[in-house]
Amino acid sequence: MTVFAAGAVCWRFVDGKVNVLVIHRTAHRDISLPKGKVDPGETLPETAVREIAEETGLAVTLGVPLGVTNYTMPNGREKVVHYWAAEATDGAILASTFLPNGEVAALEWLPVKKALAALSYERDAEIVERFRMLVDEGVTRTFAIIALRHAKATPPYQFVGPDADRPLTERGRGEARSIVPSVTAFGPEKLYSSTARRCRQTLEPLSKSLALPVKTTDAISQDAYESGESAVREMMGKRVRKRVTSVVCSHGPVLPDIVREVALATGTAPAATVSRAGDLPVAGFSVLHLSVDRPGSGIIAIETHVPNP
Repeated sequence: MTVFAAGAVCWRFVDGKVNVLVIHRTAHRDISLPKGKVDPGETLPETAVREIAEETGLAVTLGVPLGVTNYTMPNGREKVVHYWAAEATDGAILASTFLPNGEVAALEWLPVKKALAALSYERDAEIVERFRMLVDEGVTRTFAIIALRHAKATPPYQFVGPDADRPLTERGRGEARSIVPSVTAFGPEKLYSSTARRCRQTLEPLSKSLALPVKTTDAISQDAYESGESAVREMMGKRVRKRVTSVVCSHGPVLPDIVREVALATGTAPAATVSRAGDLPVAGFSVLHLSVDRPGSGIIAIETHVPNP
């Protein structure tokens, strides 16, 4: 059986230069990137954030996905590890309570080139090489727009009243709760919802968990979209200009427009990955990663997460 794991290239500025974090592992006597196995019921983003905290004492949020490594462990099982970039803020470093232990003997911040030379495994170096491409392109600091489709709602044929009043089903309420850890891993600071009840209910658990208010707007509602009165372009342009990680919860027909407008606002070249990012199942979301310093340089990466069946 394949073992799944997740980790990150944690980075920070030291004297104006990007440094990355490597860990010296106690038992393995090697130098690697922080990572760990997925616990039952966890999502990969949730695992990455938890493992970083456990191994390094750093509370981080995830940035750009850096790819996957795949190798066979000594016991013959295959291991697949997903990595992200993750900035370690000054506050996170000051708050770290790391002490050497039986798993990690030491933490070391190194310039990217020195980290590449220090790592014990070529597979780790390949992930850091991908991170170095972001550094070289000047797009290391990122924020995200998270396009979220509302969870499962009561079907129209089972509901009497305006379409915008349709509530989530019991399954939908469970989906709304289940997405909280995954979305939280990307550090949203603003929550926006269509005025429809099913969208507002989808964001309720996330709002409660993060202690963030939900701002509702007709700009991304299905009613406004169908009547030709939506204001998706204006809203997404503003979200790009603000450069703050935001969740935007809307509807199946509207989400492709939301993604398309983010692409247009950032000068992103047309691509199949962009068009697919708006085609989401209920409770699915796409994370559009954008540069803080160069938002006009296009969408840096897109990742899509769907609920477990």
